[in-house]
Amino acid sequence: MQKNIDLQKFMDKVKAAEAGHEMDLASGEDLSMAVMNLIAIEEHMYFNANKTGKVKYFELLHETREIRKVLMKMLIPKYEGEVWCTSKHLLAASMRVMEVGTKYQTKGDTKTAYDLFKKSYDLYNLFWAINLNMTDAKTISSDSLPKEKNEPEVNLKKSDFLGNISGAIGKILDCCRE
Repeated sequence: MQKNIDLQKFMDKVKAAEAGHEMDLASGEDLSMAVMNLIAIEEHMYFNANKTGKVKYFELLHETREIRKVLMKMLIPKYEGEVWCTSKHLLAASMRVMEVGTKYQTKGDTKTAYDLFKKSYDLYNLFWAINLNMTDAKTISSDSLPKEKNEPEVNLKKSDFLGNISGAIGKILDCCRE
């Protein structure tokens, strides 16, 4: 009975967060992926400038950064403390860890790749948990989440805090929902 109450409290919090968010979460998910790619472009412009000695790449970095800032404001209209910067780094880290995972997968090391994919997904979902004000560990537990059907063969247990957040956010964000 307690699990049902905890789940209901959690789902109520999800609905409140979703209702209070200024954009629909499916668009937000797409926008967060765009921001990830803009961060990567900024990094590439930095390295291009330094490797070639051409200042034009620093100028392109600046232009890209300005676009990223505008899009980040759409994702994070209000924040406290260092949430903005933390959010940017969570998105950047998530993308980089995913890219490293794909390199391991290409080399045939699927165990390491899948572990990195899980870490990337957890970081991405931590971004959403922070920005939807859902980081209260008491309301997110693996016992209160619905069980997955057809669990993958890879060990993607939701036993730790980040795993629990990923399980919860994964049920909220659905890029296919319009």
